[in-house]
Amino acid sequence: MNNPLLELERLPPFSRIESAHVVSAMDRLLSDSKKRVEELLDRDTPYTWNNLVEPLESLEDRLNRAWSPVSHMNSVINSESLREAYNECLPKLSDYATEMGQNEKLYQAYQSVAEEEILDQAQRKLLENALLDFHLSGVDLPPATKARFKEISKELSSLTSRFEENVLDATHAWSKLITDPARLAGLPESARDLSRQTAEQRGEEGWMLTLEYPSYLPVMTYADDRDLRRELYEAFSTRASDRGPHAGKWDNSANIERILALRHELSGLLGFSNYAERSLAKKMAGSCDQVVGFLEDLTLRTRHQAEQELSELKEYTGKRFGTIDLQAWDIGYYSEKMRQDRYDITQEELKPYFPESRVIPGMFSVVQKLFGLRIIEIEGVDSWHPDVRFFEIRDRLGEVRGEFYLDLYARPKKRGGAWMDTCVTRMVTDSCAQLPVAYLTCNFSPPVGKKPALFTHDEVQTLFHEFGHGLHHLLTRVDYPGVAGINGVAWDAVELPSQFMENWCWEQQALTLISGHYETGKPIPDKLYRKMKAAKNFQSAMQMVRQLEFSLFDFHIHREYDPSQGGRIHEILSQVRDQVAVIKPPEFNRFPNSFSHIFAHGYAAGYYSYKWAEVLSADAFSLFEEQGIFDSASGDAFLCNILEQGGSRDAAELFSAFRGRAPSIDALLRHSGIVNSGEAG
Repeated sequence: MNNPLLELERLPPFSRIESAHVVSAMDRLLSDSKKRVEELLDRDTPYTWNNLVEPLESLEDRLNRAWSPVSHMNSVINSESLREAYNECLPKLSDYATEMGQNEKLYQAYQSVAEEEILDQAQRKLLENALLDFHLSGVDLPPATKARFKEISKELSSLTSRFEENVLDATHAWSKLITDPARLAGLPESARDLSRQTAEQRGEEGWMLTLEYPSYLPVMTYADDRDLRRELYEAFSTRASDRGPHAGKWDNSANIERILALRHELSGLLGFSNYAERSLAKKMAGSCDQVVGFLEDLTLRTRHQAEQELSELKEYTGKRFGTIDLQAWDIGYYSEKMRQDRYDITQEELKPYFPESRVIPGMFSVVQKLFGLRIIEIEGVDSWHPDVRFFEIRDRLGEVRGEFYLDLYARPKKRGGAWMDTCVTRMVTDSCAQLPVAYLTCNFSPPVGKKPALFTHDEVQTLFHEFGHGLHHLLTRVDYPGVAGINGVAWDAVELPSQFMENWCWEQQALTLISGHYETGKPIPDKLYRKMKAAKNFQSAMQMVRQLEFSLFDFHIHREYDPSQGGRIHEILSQVRDQVAVIKPPEFNRFPNSFSHIFAHGYAAGYYSYKWAEVLSADAFSLFEEQGIFDSASGDAFLCNILEQGGSRDAAELFSAFRGRAPSIDALLRHSGIVNSGEAG
């Protein structure tokens, strides 16, 4: 059988990849890789970069290039057969990674190259990272402990995949058909139109509500029907749990307990006290105390203002609507009413000014002004869905720097949220010049009827965020895959370019590029822009403490895990909420059961990274506030010192090279409108 996953084409042949190809391709590649590693190690001459590291980088890249489209398709066009093939490969990939990481001869060969060969900065950093990875894979452990490490790694790989699948299945299993239009009172026209289109696509008459964000958020924000809001809130907040409309069916509770237990055990095998310590081994933050201190300091600076904001909301609701026992499903609704009354502006009012046809080319114009880039759409590129578009990035000299797929809309069988992932990583050798390629994936509302896709301003920020990740991956000048693009970047610094790019969504000079009424083409009126800016930090402290709650919960459950007591998920979450939160969710809320960031992706004991990197991004943007938001010298400095460097140097060193000093928290507090900041801890 011809297997497209074994054909090393420039781009994945998505239309020819079938579930039946996956296992056989990965078996073949893993077997070939093992044999090749043995051949490379079986030599009498000294190991060098050229005869060992570079060939191994190529081997790893080949494996990644075959697995990348499989993993991506599993996220964006999930099916039973693809899921089965994907899950069958996970333990094999885990075994291979552990086997390589515990290969003592390979470790010693890398050590000899690091000690004896003259290397450039990026090569030294790659080897430094690789030697740390060997230790974190258990290369130093005795044989029996190595075997246990391998078992744990394999089981964790399967458990985290199952966690994600449960969230996906629980999200897509729930829907509600509305036949009485009165129940949709308050919903904007765009939300009603989308729900009607969803119903039609499913062969129903009426309006179909789902738990996908383009459907869920408008209900929670605008629906006058309180019972409807509560019903959706309960369905959403109990996904993959023991509560709610599908109680027990896709329950992640046991998965959470097992994941935490195995992470703790694995950390202990490596000599760490807990998984939080293990997590920080590859991050900017130097210690667990530093992370907790950072988060608690932000809490101290923010919580009083958050309490004031909630008090104002309760006072407003009482005066405007009568005394109401505000519940979690009321906060978004009445906050939006308050925002409208205070600032005379709504997200819905801005949507007509953000049609896809203006936002996408406008975003490209922003990065052209900042970094001298030109982005061109390429037609006819094979992809996984008809909605997907493909682009190339050229620099000022006309050189192609990278390419990316853009998949914007929510649909069934597609994982929720928004993300950037790597398709191909830059690699340059004497025989190869490989361009980086990225996937940019969102879950926005699709075009409805004859209207183009219209984005909320929040969605525009999400798009800029993911594009920032994409630029980090695509603009790298590093030739070695292990430290090219986002590879090798400390996880608590990887959000710097993404959060940095969001700032331009608020600047009027940039908004003239990315906005224009979908019917008239007219820009956002000055009066509306002033309202938008005035409302920017509405309830910003409430939003801040919510993120701090997530971050502290994540860090504490990994730092304080005790095998004799289990995960104590709800106990620790309750303690964190007592310390941080101003809004206490109802007892039935099972937020941890769908917290995929920490139980299925790379943010375990690392969710704090969003706030940590936001300090960096806000401080980086403050230079543009000083020099001009399209200042070319500042843009070039960010391009050269951050985006092009990838993981070739430590993140703190790169930031200092760009900003001329260490980062300061002041810009984050100012941008977030945190004014009653208390005393620093």
